[in-house]
Amino acid sequence: MSTFNKKLQSINMFSFSPCYLIAKCSAKLLGKVAIYLSFILSFSAIAGSSVWQVSKGEHTVYLAGTVHILPAEQFPLPDAFKKAYQASDAIVLETPLPDASDIAFQQKLLNAVSYQQGQKLTHYLTEETQQKLNDYFANFQLSLTQFQQFKPGYVATVMTMLAAKKAKLAGTGVDAYFEGQAKSDGKPMEFLESQAFQLALIANMGIGHEEVFIKATLSQMHEFAEMFSKLIPAWRFGDTELLNSLVVEPIKQEDPVNYHAVLTSRNKQWLPLIEQMFLDKDTEMVLVGVGHLVGEDSVLELLKNKGYQIKKLR
Repeated sequence: MSTFNKKLQSINMFSFSPCYLIAKCSAKLLGKVAIYLSFILSFSAIAGSSVWQVSKGEHTVYLAGTVHILPAEQFPLPDAFKKAYQASDAIVLETPLPDASDIAFQQKLLNAVSYQQGQKLTHYLTEETQQKLNDYFANFQLSLTQFQQFKPGYVATVMTMLAAKKAKLAGTGVDAYFEGQAKSDGKPMEFLESQAFQLALIANMGIGHEEVFIKATLSQMHEFAEMFSKLIPAWRFGDTELLNSLVVEPIKQEDPVNYHAVLTSRNKQWLPLIEQMFLDKDTEMVLVGVGHLVGEDSVLELLKNKGYQIKKLR
């Protein structure tokens, strides 16, 4: 195996949901690293969580906002997650999570995110941006030449995974944790999207505005640790305003195309699927990236506007 392939393998990016990778590729990404104790303690008096109970008549569905990479020290999860899981008959994830050993999936992903017919990412970037991107990869003993055959969404994904690994952030995300828990307990699992859908989503990210997309990603890499240090405590204590300002608003303002593709469009597609859950006797726990549950275009707002009763689980 080449040194390059070994480095990619060490990132273990395939252990993460493709949806998470998509979200992390956006202009502000989903977050940054390193949890500062002083910042976490400032939230200690706040009673809340990123889990909501949605009701209509006698029927209930739990919506839980997830972080797809979570440092080990953030376990155990807030009590609200345990309460929702125990009260549910099934869990619903965004998509089936790929197994790190699933070679067939890895090949599908590589085919989807690779340019064809001699195209290269460098064809769409200025010399200045190419140099900055090469400098970024040089920090990890890599080079732009090794990634120029890949589309911008995948390149941004690799950049984020490298930054997370450097910050010693690699860990089991909330989605993966509950997937494992459900398998262990024999609890049914359902999905909002197919892997094929999410592969197409990441393959199309940044296409048509590669220069802007890569420049935005490079810019955000400089703030990686600082952003994540705010994101995690805001998620743990359900600070929706801060989560909105960290996760949603930057994407909305800086990259409206991807804001629509990654968040609002999918939120609307999920709405009828979630509403259907109120028609059976089972209680579901729906786990989606927390960015889908905050802001004016969130799944929770869509449900609220349709008359569903919503309260935060504590």
